[in-house]
Amino acid sequence: MLKKIANTLYAGYEHLLTKEIMENPVPSHIAIIQDGNRRYAAKLGKPSHYGHFYGANTTEKVMEWCLELGIRQLTIYAFSTENFNRPYAERMQLFRLFKQKFDEICVDERVHRDQMQVRVIGNVDLLPRDVRLAAKRAERVTQHYDKFCLNVALAYGGRWELLDAIKAIAKKVKVGALKAKDIDQETISAYLYSNGAPTNVDLIIRTGGEKRMSNFLPWQASGNGCAAYFCAPYWPEFRKIDFLRAIRTYQMREKERRHSTVLRAISLLKECGKIELEEVIELSKRALKITRGDVIKILNDIRSE
Repeated sequence: MLKKIANTLYAGYEHLLTKEIMENPVPSHIAIIQDGNRRYAAKLGKPSHYGHFYGANTTEKVMEWCLELGIRQLTIYAFSTENFNRPYAERMQLFRLFKQKFDEICVDERVHRDQMQVRVIGNVDLLPRDVRLAAKRAERVTQHYDKFCLNVALAYGGRWELLDAIKAIAKKVKVGALKAKDIDQETISAYLYSNGAPTNVDLIIRTGGEKRMSNFLPWQASGNGCAAYFCAPYWPEFRKIDFLRAIRTYQMREKERRHSTVLRAISLLKECGKIELEEVIELSKRALKITRGDVIKILNDIRSE
C-alpha cells in the first residue's frame, strides 16, 4: 500500500514539474556527466561493468525525455581520456558495450522514427578499431537526420580538444591557408571535435554527488551563461524528476539573467537621460537571444514586483 501511494505521489509530482517546465523555454543543448556507474554496481555487490550496463539504460531513457520536451541536442560524457587509466578488463567491457550500442543504433527503429543524428566527439584514434568502425557506421547511417542530435564523447578531454584545435589552426596559418588576423571564435569552434556543429551548451548535469566539471566541454560551456546542476543519485538511479529539476534550475537561472539584462539596459539608458521602450528592447536583444515580446513581458513582470 505504501509503495502504491509513493508511486502515485511520484507520478503526480512528475506531471506537475513537466507542466511547469513546458510553460517556459527549455534548453536547446544539455550535456551530462554520467557519474556513479561503478559505485552503483558496488552498492549491488556486482562487478563494475554491471553499473555501465544499467547506466546505458538510463541514457536511453534520457534521450526519450529530451524528445518529449523538445530538447534538440544531448551530449553524454561516455569515456574520458583519463578513463584509459582504468583496469584493462574494465576498459574492454566498456568498449564492448560501446560497440554493441553503436551497432544497435544502426538498426533501432526508434532512431530512424525520431530522426536522431549521432556524432562521436573525442580523439577516436585512441579507441579500439572495432569501436571506431561501429561509431563511424552509426554516424554514417544517421548523418542526414536533424530532429535530434546525440553527441557521444569518447576518448574525450576538454584540454586535449582545445590543444588539437590550436595545433590544426596553427598548421593552417603556417602554410598560408589561414591568416592569424582572421581567427575568431567561429574559427576555433570549426576545429573542435564536433567539426563546427552547434556547440554552445545551455545546461550541464552531473550525477553521483560530485561537484566538478572533469575537463568536460570547457569551450562549449564557457561564455554563454551555461547552467550547472549537480545531484546525488548515481547515474543508473537518475530519474525523470531529477532531469526535470535540472531543467527547472536552468529556467530559473535564465529568467534571472534575462531580468538582470533588461534592468541593466534600463539603467544605461537612464544614465544617458532618456528611456525609450524601443531602445530598451534593442539593447536587450543585443545582449540576449530574446524577442520583443519577451522583453515586454519582463518589463511587465518588473512593474508588478
